[in-house]
Amino acid sequence: MAPMAALPEPTAPSTPAGPVVGFDLDMTLIDSRPGIHATWRALSERTGTYVDADLAVSRLGPPLVTELAEWFPAEEIPAMTDLYREMYPTHAITPTLPMPGVHEAMAAVHAAGGRAIVVTAKYEPSAKLHLDHLGIAADAVIGDLWAEAKGVALREHGASVYVGDHTGDVRGARTAGALSVAVATGPCSAGELRDAGADVVLDGLAAFPAWLARYTEERAARR
Repeated sequence: MAPMAALPEPTAPSTPAGPVVGFDLDMTLIDSRPGIHATWRALSERTGTYVDADLAVSRLGPPLVTELAEWFPAEEIPAMTDLYREMYPTHAITPTLPMPGVHEAMAAVHAAGGRAIVVTAKYEPSAKLHLDHLGIAADAVIGDLWAEAKGVALREHGASVYVGDHTGDVRGARTAGALSVAVATGPCSAGELRDAGADVVLDGLAAFPAWLARYTEERAARR
């Protein structure tokens, strides 16, 4: 009997030549306020419970259950979470807009030989729907994580930079030991982001490619 051929050695995952950059989603990569506003209004009409949709979209960032707790009793929150998520694709995907500079920011990471991942508190299937609809080229999407919990995913993916618009994103970057790059396009002001410990504060994603070019040059020089 002929000897069995040796099985090939498993191939280790390739390490990107450039940095792994994590991005938050809402108000960092996408302006989801119109779609979320529409979803809150639809949920309010469906349940008969008043929700101030204008107020709700002014404080995006924390998990859905945090906002639901402002309007519904605790025993109803699990059912309202399921209902909101069921209604979300119908009401929220089409009205949502890309933030200025989002495609250029993602392209800059890939041009530097890196990977762009999205780490968000949003329900992961909804996050993927947004990215697919807007043609945002992320290499991985990890949802349902907030603040320090984001740091776990960032570490697992080897992220050295995390870009977000909320002080909770700064905490996530710190937990991961990643550089915190904040964009002042969400509910937190530039001053609040600095006070929270952001390493870099940009006006928006349009400034990110130039910053990344400087960062990658300095990173290469340190090697």
